[in-house]
Amino acid sequence: MTKQPILNVGIMTGSSIDFVLETSYHHNNNMLAQGSYNVELKGRKFILQGEGILIITEDEIALIPIFRSNSFLLKNVTIGIAFHWEQKEDQRFTGGIRFIRENGLIRVINTIHLEDYLKSVISSEMSANSSPELLKAHSVISRSWLLAQIEKKKLIEGKKIVFNANSISNDEIIRWYDREDHQGFDVCADDHCQRYHGITKIISAQVAEAVNDTKGEILFADGEICDARFSKCCGGISESFENNWEPLRKSYLTAVTDRKPLGTAPDIDLRHEDEAIRWIEHSPGAFCNTSDKNILSQVLPDFDQKTTDFYRWRVEYSADELSEIIREKSGFDFGKIIRLEPLERGYSGRIIRLRITGTEKTMVVGKELEIRKWLSRSHLYSSAFLAEYEEYNGEVPGRIILKGAGWGHGSGLCQIGAAVMGEKGFSYRQILEHYFRGATLKPAY
Repeated sequence: MTKQPILNVGIMTGSSIDFVLETSYHHNNNMLAQGSYNVELKGRKFILQGEGILIITEDEIALIPIFRSNSFLLKNVTIGIAFHWEQKEDQRFTGGIRFIRENGLIRVINTIHLEDYLKSVISSEMSANSSPELLKAHSVISRSWLLAQIEKKKLIEGKKIVFNANSISNDEIIRWYDREDHQGFDVCADDHCQRYHGITKIISAQVAEAVNDTKGEILFADGEICDARFSKCCGGISESFENNWEPLRKSYLTAVTDRKPLGTAPDIDLRHEDEAIRWIEHSPGAFCNTSDKNILSQVLPDFDQKTTDFYRWRVEYSADELSEIIREKSGFDFGKIIRLEPLERGYSGRIIRLRITGTEKTMVVGKELEIRKWLSRSHLYSSAFLAEYEEYNGEVPGRIILKGAGWGHGSGLCQIGAAVMGEKGFSYRQILEHYFRGATLKPAY
């Protein structure tokens, strides 16, 4: 790869899209001036209207910027989809804008150079004023992850690999989620891929410098660009790739203990239930075991900082409440929930397969994100948890308590752990070597 790619980023969908062009844009032979516009889909036809302009077409609409820095404002973009912080906000973007059909709705796509995209992602994922080494490390992994996904998409579309993210039977559902769910664009703008809020968030000189200082740098291992993952907090030990996504081992995404010596494999095996219980019930030392507000503010946006118990957490449900949540989220009526039984855990203690037993139904669910979806109205912090039961009425508990560890899937870079490492003086290369064992840095373009 010798040239910086231009990305297609899926921002939002809707039946009617309101936006503001803050500079002039081109569409075929039309010049669209600054001002407010609306796009609707009527049957097969797009209708774009603004002051002095009306475009009706069955083809997708692409608005081309005159200059790379041209910008537009999208109204009512939903962020944090299905998470507890879900909300709408107006967002500002540079680059081009496309409108395509998607399942009877309009999909808005931002076309933007990869390095410009990264400057926004780094600011959206964490504070633009984070330590320089953390910003550099995140620039490299975000760039690596994205280019790896683009390469994988090419293989899937070329039928060189077969991708199946579901295994479903009458008594078991195993499902994982990856960016292959997206069609028509390279990456989405929400937590499902990488948070991308355009230039709405503060993009500081530090972020621009971190992206520029690592321009084109990627992680490389096993003859391919690293599929470099990250999550908020590993909980003390990171998770292997195959336990969260497709059953494919990646040498650079294996379990790492989040402390010195750097890049050390765990000396305990949390795949064993007794070890996992002891681990979750205690709070062992780790880079990501911190309550330092200055460090946390580097990684967590304002709405994430409301979460203070990410390293070890506790959630309590009445039996009726949890039974209702599972029924709503799974689509199955288990009756009263009797027991949540881990059948398989990963190296971080995260549950890969969970048996849910109710008075009316028993079923096994996995992998980690599907488990988190079923057990919370938004998402459980992680699937590394143990269940305790109280107030029994016969075999049915009246209250179910989940005690857990970590925030997110736990694979790859631990954002809070990396923030602590940056404050302790570790370089971005050391941070990357710690979380991605055996990977090397090399230029992609």
